[in-house]
Amino acid sequence: MHYDLHIGGQWVTTDEKIVSVNPDHTSQVLGNVSKAGKGEIEQALSDAKDAFESWQYTDIEERAGYLYNVAQQMQNDVFDLSALLVYESGKTWKEAHADVNEAVDFLNFYGMEMERLGKEVKTQNILGEDNITSYVPKGTVVVIAPWNFPLAILAGMTSAAIVTGNTVLMKPASDTPLIAGKLMEMFEKSGLPLGVLNYVPCNGSEVGNYLIDSSLVDMIAFTGSREVGLGINERISQVQSGQQNVKTLVLEMGGKNGLILDHSADVDEAIPGILNSAFGYQGQKCSACSRLIVDEEIYDKTLEKLVASARALVVGDASCPDTEVGPVINHKAYGKIREYIRKAEEDGGIVRLKGECSDEMGNYIGPTIIEVDSENVIAKEEIFGPVLAVMKAKGFDDAMRLLNETDYALTGGIYSRTPSHIERFKREARVGNRYINRGITGAIVERQPFGGFKMSGAGSKAGGTNYLSLFMFGVTTSEESTRKGHIPGIEKFAEGME
Repeated sequence: MHYDLHIGGQWVTTDEKIVSVNPDHTSQVLGNVSKAGKGEIEQALSDAKDAFESWQYTDIEERAGYLYNVAQQMQNDVFDLSALLVYESGKTWKEAHADVNEAVDFLNFYGMEMERLGKEVKTQNILGEDNITSYVPKGTVVVIAPWNFPLAILAGMTSAAIVTGNTVLMKPASDTPLIAGKLMEMFEKSGLPLGVLNYVPCNGSEVGNYLIDSSLVDMIAFTGSREVGLGINERISQVQSGQQNVKTLVLEMGGKNGLILDHSADVDEAIPGILNSAFGYQGQKCSACSRLIVDEEIYDKTLEKLVASARALVVGDASCPDTEVGPVINHKAYGKIREYIRKAEEDGGIVRLKGECSDEMGNYIGPTIIEVDSENVIAKEEIFGPVLAVMKAKGFDDAMRLLNETDYALTGGIYSRTPSHIERFKREARVGNRYINRGITGAIVERQPFGGFKMSGAGSKAGGTNYLSLFMFGVTTSEESTRKGHIPGIEKFAEGME
C-alpha cells in the first residue's frame, strides 16, 4: 500500500518515504507514504491559504455534507478499515472496530453541531436595533494527530477544522501514516474542494517547528505527548513576521489516571473494569488506568483476584480473534516500558505480575502489576504501556489525596457502594472525565465529551457541544433597524432607472 502527499488537490510524489510496519511482525512492511519536506509544506500552506478565500463562505450545510459523506464511506468500509488498524497500529479487532465507529461518530456529530452553531443568535430584543452573534473560521489549521487512535482522533480534529470553514494541513503520526492516507482518499472521494485538506506526512523533528512557526498558520490542533504539546504551546507565543492572527492551540495531552476502590466496593464487579481500563490496547490510551488506589480493608483480596485475572489475559498477535493484549506500537516504546518496570523495582516496587516480554517477532509486553508507594516513578510519570501501579489507601481521605496527587487531570474513577463517597468523588475529583462504578476508558462522542486539564490539556472537550467554537472567532453585528434615511424599495427603484 502506498500514498503520496496530497497538496492543493493533487497527489505529489517525493523521493523520501515514511515506512509503515506491522508491530505484531516488525519485519513485515505494510507500505509507505511520500514524505514532505519544507518545499512541500510551503506549497501546502500556500494552497490552503488560497482555498480559504472561498471555502470560508461555503454554505454550512454543504460543509457538513462532506463530513456525512465520509462517515458513510467509513460505515461501508468498516471491516477493511478495521483490518488496516489491526495491522498498522496493533489494535485488537474489538479496539480497531471501536476506533472506526468513533471516527464515524465525530464526523456525524460535528456536522450536526455546525449546522446548529451556524445559525445567527439574537443577543437581546431591543427596539430599533438588531444585535446578533455568529462565528467565522480562523484560517489555516495544522492538525497533528497521535498513533494510538490513528483514525478516530485524526478524523475528529480534521473534520472539526473543515466543517467550521478552515483549511487544513493534516500531519499524521509516523507510525500510522497509511490509515491517514486512507482518510485523505475518502475526503477526496467526497468531492471536497481542492486545497481545503492537504495530507502532509513528515518528520516532526525535521520540519515540525517550521510548520508550527509559519506565519500562514492560524491555529494548531494537537493530540500527543506532554513534552511535544508544551513545546508547541511555547513556540506559538512568538509572533512571526506577516502573521495575521494570534495563534491558538487545541491541546490534548496524556494522563496518569487513577481508579479508587473504597472499602465498600464490589471487587468482583470492579475487576473487569480495571482490566479493560489498564490493559485495553496495551495501556496505550491516554485515558488508561495506570494507578489503582485500593482501601486497605479490601487491599489483599483485591490484589489477589486482580493478579489472577490479569494472568489469564491472552497476549499475542492482534489479528487473532481471541487476543486481548497485543503488541506495543514500536521498539522504542518497548524499550521505554521495560525501563520503567526496572526503575519501579529499583524504587522499591514489588512486582506482583511481570508480563512476559519479547521482541523476537513483535513488540510484546504482557500485563504487569506492581505494588508501589506514591513516590515511585510509575506512580508519577506517564508510561503508555500495560503497566499498572497499585497503591494502598488508608481510608477514603487518603484515597482522594492519592487520586488528585498527580500532574495530570484527564480521567479518574471510583468503585463504591457508599453514597457519601460517590458524592465527594463527584465534587472533589480533579479530572476532566469522572467515572463511577465502571471502567475509565471508552468515552463516547457527545455522550461523554473528552478532555482534561493540568498537564493533560487546556480544557477542550472533544466530542462536546463547545468544541467547534474553538476553531472559530465569535463576531457580533449591531444594526440600527429604524432605517433613518433609508427609503424602502430604493434598490428596485434604482434598478428601474437603469
